[in-house]
Amino acid sequence: MAALASLMLQSRAGLLVSTQSYLLDSVRFASKKAGGSSKNLGGRSPGQRYGFKKQDGNFVHAGNILATQRLMRYHPGAHVGMGTNKTLFALEDGYIRFTKEVYIPAPRSKEATQVITKLAKGTVLYKTFINVLPIKQEGKFKLVDMV
Repeated sequence: MAALASLMLQSRAGLLVSTQSYLLDSVRFASKKAGGSSKNLGGRSPGQRYGFKKQDGNFVHAGNILATQRLMRYHPGAHVGMGTNKTLFALEDGYIRFTKEVYIPAPRSKEATQVITKLAKGTVLYKTFINVLPIKQEGKFKLVDMV
């Protein structure tokens, strides 16, 4: 029995020796430990800050953001554009001016029936507009100056 076991070990050892170099060449083991999973870091950023980004009288360049808002709190005036998320931005270089204008809704509009009916008599509604006053451009209109 011992002879049979030694014969089997020799034959297995012979098989391993012939294929052992092939197995060692083709199989690679990890040289570093596996890294742990990363944490979900979402939700830790600060919330959006709505409101004015530039104040009345400040100089702005074209494309500067003037105000961010969720609802229509501020309205675009002269030389001011509005983005898809109601962000107001300057269309030209110039100085910012805020104006309040009297707002009179259309007689049969939804706002008139919902808002004005709840207000006291004599109440005046205002809307805040953000305007950009462009700086004087010299040398652009020479023909107009000549006439």
